[in-house]
Amino acid sequence: MKMEEIRIRKGNMRDADALSQIEAECFPAAEAADRNTIFHRLSVYPDHFLILEKDGEIVSFINGFCTDEKDLQDEMYEKADMHDENGKWQMIFGLDTKPAEQKHGYAGKVLNAYIRMAEEEGRQGLVLTCKTHMIPYYEKFGFANEGVSESVHGNVVWYQMRREFSHE
Repeated sequence: MKMEEIRIRKGNMRDADALSQIEAECFPAAEAADRNTIFHRLSVYPDHFLILEKDGEIVSFINGFCTDEKDLQDEMYEKADMHDENGKWQMIFGLDTKPAEQKHGYAGKVLNAYIRMAEEEGRQGLVLTCKTHMIPYYEKFGFANEGVSESVHGNVVWYQMRREFSHE
């Protein structure tokens, strides 16, 4: 049996088409970032996209920007220019894995890499929103449920999750 080669790397503009395709497969249209949004995000903060490739093919990715704002707000999804490279908080806008590649641990690998990156960069922590059924998943990675978010992105109920670092 051939060993698969897993590689995690930062994003670049050439990834926009593949990432928008995966995003469309993972989220309903009202919630998914379209190609233009992903392209714009990549143009502003490519270093905050981590992409997991299996045998050279993108199968999972995570993205978000940095800010001093403590809570995730809906406008952040569309306004990449709100990114502050020196921001205290690493927001997470999406953790996507191709449906055919789910349940193999790829999302966990890329999420753990993102957590390590945020800590190494000296962030206070990471913030994301998720639906009810995903709360236990993120809790396994040290995120705490802060209750229903003010976000109404895609007209659904989201829960805000936060993982804080103790920089001692």
